[in-house]
Amino acid sequence: MGGGPGGSTAAAFLSGRGRKVLLLEKEHFPRDKTCGDAISGKSLGILRELKLENEVMKSDHGEVTGLTFSSPNGKEVTIPLRKSNEEGSKSYICRRMVYDNLLWKNAAKAADTHEGTEVIGVLRENGKICGVKAKGADGQEFEYHGKIVIGADGVSSLVAREARGAEIDPAHACLAHRAYYSGVKGMHGAIEIHFVKSIMPGYFWIFPLENGLANVGIGMRMSDARKHNVNLQKAMQEMLATNPLFAERFKDAKMVSQMKAWSLPLGSKRRVVHADNVLLVGDAAGLVDPFSGEGIGNAMLSGRLAAQAADEALAAGDTSAQFLSVYEKRLWDAIGAELSLSYTMQKLGSVQWLLDLVVGKAASSEKAREAIGGTFINTEAKKSYASPLFYLKLIFS
Repeated sequence: MGGGPGGSTAAAFLSGRGRKVLLLEKEHFPRDKTCGDAISGKSLGILRELKLENEVMKSDHGEVTGLTFSSPNGKEVTIPLRKSNEEGSKSYICRRMVYDNLLWKNAAKAADTHEGTEVIGVLRENGKICGVKAKGADGQEFEYHGKIVIGADGVSSLVAREARGAEIDPAHACLAHRAYYSGVKGMHGAIEIHFVKSIMPGYFWIFPLENGLANVGIGMRMSDARKHNVNLQKAMQEMLATNPLFAERFKDAKMVSQMKAWSLPLGSKRRVVHADNVLLVGDAAGLVDPFSGEGIGNAMLSGRLAAQAADEALAAGDTSAQFLSVYEKRLWDAIGAELSLSYTMQKLGSVQWLLDLVVGKAASSEKAREAIGGTFINTEAKKSYASPLFYLKLIFS
């Protein structure tokens, strides 16, 4: 259930294995989803498996050519992305209105898909989840039974609540606001991440889209927003109007969508992702990268791994939590170290003097730019960011 990247990916892979799949989505496609819209190398790898990369390339999107950072003291640097075949060396920005619709249509080739169908509860047999209750747009209710339920219903996942109980940990969740803008000056294909003193320990982003559009937003860990009593939307508008880095760039820009808020369950905390007859993927599993805030890649990866585990469980005739625990092991083997490193980077990214040092050195040193850029290319390079030696090398680079 849930037709976003995690659910549609799981449905496509599972139906591709010859399994009967029902995919439910409460909205009608194409539909918007509040997000940063970043499509990372990890996502592209899975798109290639689904033979969908060319479909994305033919759709509206922005191609990322580099990374731009600014530090709390106002210094700014742009780091071009290296041209290579490494996973993560390419990145695109594609509105979820476009991207999710593409994935949904692909899943619908083999899976039984129902739009406008909201899941309102779960079915149980002998205390174990064995299906869901759903309501159509006309208010009619249905019951769907299945040997395995894959919960892909987002941060407020009903399936997750039923499987593991309600859980919101402000220390491991992020609040964010996002809007689409046109006419932002100085756009040059780079993903921009700005650590602005007035909104620390949060960050501000500008992501390039097609036809001069930009995804513009602000994010902060939920516990920090509450601690500092920050109104993120107000803080962003004040920053755009007064900060020297942005005031001129946004002077004639127009907001062409509503400003929308949402929360992101960060993968800095390992949550329960399976139960008897149940697997959780994407935001329902809490897999958003703690540093970058990107969740689509891990959602799609978890969808693929969930499909594999579900197929194996059905073949064995065993859908118990014990058998399905192979999914949790494979998931954390695949992304656990990366999420742990990103959590370390998130904590370091709240230290203003450290950000000033890193961006300052990158602005003056090619070697420093290469080192910092590498931390966004692959997990191995990211490990250096957590080491004190990394900063010593920066100082003397």
